[in-house]
Amino acid sequence: MNKKIKEGIRFKLVSEYRQLFFKDTTNAVELREVIGKILDDILYHDHTNIPEQEKDKIVMEIIDEFVGFGPIEDLIKDRFVTEIMINGPDKIYVERHGKTELAHVSFDSEQQLLHLIEKILLPTRRHVDESNPYTDVSLKDGSRVNIIIPPLAIDGPTVTIRRFLKEIGRVEDLVNLGSLDKRMADFLVASILAKINIIFSGATGAGKTTTLNVLTSYIPNKERIVTIEDTAELRLIQDHVVRLEGRQPNIEGRGEVSIRTLFKNSLRMRPDRIILGEIRGGEALDMLQAICSGHSGSLAVIHANSPQDVIYRLETMILTSGVPIILEAIHRQIAAAVNLIVQQEQLADGTRKVTHISQVKSSKETGVCVEDIFLYELEEIDSEGKVKGQWKATGVTPLFYQSFKKAGITLPENMFKADN
Repeated sequence: MNKKIKEGIRFKLVSEYRQLFFKDTTNAVELREVIGKILDDILYHDHTNIPEQEKDKIVMEIIDEFVGFGPIEDLIKDRFVTEIMINGPDKIYVERHGKTELAHVSFDSEQQLLHLIEKILLPTRRHVDESNPYTDVSLKDGSRVNIIIPPLAIDGPTVTIRRFLKEIGRVEDLVNLGSLDKRMADFLVASILAKINIIFSGATGAGKTTTLNVLTSYIPNKERIVTIEDTAELRLIQDHVVRLEGRQPNIEGRGEVSIRTLFKNSLRMRPDRIILGEIRGGEALDMLQAICSGHSGSLAVIHANSPQDVIYRLETMILTSGVPIILEAIHRQIAAAVNLIVQQEQLADGTRKVTHISQVKSSKETGVCVEDIFLYELEEIDSEGKVKGQWKATGVTPLFYQSFKKAGITLPENMFKADN
């Protein structure tokens, strides 16, 4: 009986009181009054009566569910959880310290999970239904949420929540976590200040967006920054920030605004910096051309397994963009526009490390090539499964080293001296 009553309350809340969830903070007192009224109406129409203690219990459970996240509330609050993967109402997995495990919580029903999805989507302009069964959104704390429902998700609604550790705010935090060493951290901060163009690369979950987020905190506050993302998740601390987010098509298939369209528009907004949340298609060529025309200090993210794969992916994106351009010209554009590739990986023990910091340069043989400045050399995996290794300088001094001096940044050249 209580389960049926709670389903009725959830439905009424979502369908008739949507405005409650568009506010920055949901008023628990107001929500309690609304839920109490809905409960009384349901009991009246069903000619049902339950004890006041039971009514209070139902109201509090619904409040917890709609103010928070219901069964996964404790997982959301757990600062060590970096990923929550909901595979239907009965199977919920979490990632802690880089390791995935089954969580001992579940939803009462698929309908309860669908109501959580609706609650997550309410403050946004996005939706899911049979004709549009997947979407991406961000929570208020910056966590990224992917939602996919039947008929595409065969075993029930699937929700993946990527969370970013709040303790990671400065580059020293990355050093303390073992993501990179101090020498590499100093070099990357100097590169940000000197407006070096950087692409952050890695597989899903490697930590590249976290590293990008940390390094953006070193962009001077006086600069005008334009961020462009499919789903807004970057959290910049500067004052002069313009955040642009792509738009999915509506139910009729109209109204889509692509990342490429936003990027072209951003060039008319007098940006000092452009940060591209992820390069996925034709915007790759637009970005390279923009950098070559004076928009230095650009930062972007791309999915690739190595610095060399970044070059291959950029080639493919540009060749399939519909713009008639030869490979030789693409190589010239990449070599002229991209200065650094920061490669990040999640290793066998779950740790996330910057494995390569590589410069991009032109090559007579291949047109463009990458050259490691720093790299992580894996030595062994011990009996407890812990990865052991060390970062090394290769002896390569960046081609853009003079840019540091021009920007008034003191960076000793001997930091690039090859390690034995």
